[in-house]
Amino acid sequence: MTQVRRLLIALVPVALLGACTTLSDQDRASIAAANQNADAAKQQAAQANATAQQALQAAQAAQASAAAAAADAKAANEKADRMFQRSLRK
Repeated sequence: MTQVRRLLIALVPVALLGACTTLSDQDRASIAAANQNADAAKQQAAQANATAQQALQAAQAAQASAAAAAADAKAANEKADRMFQRSLRK
């Protein structure tokens, strides 16, 4: 009888542990929902990254345009200054 009792004492925790490791349908559904949410978040992050890249390109283009406009304004200012200086000499 003691051997049977020892065997039961050894097998009961193992059986309970095995029961804890199996997933219920609700657990599987929760995991599937979490995976779907993670995929959706990944797609949204990719879209946000693409939008940010487009915004960066637009900002770089605006910066280049502003630099060109500044150079044109500087050239026009220098030309006007030369014209004014000529009118003073006459």
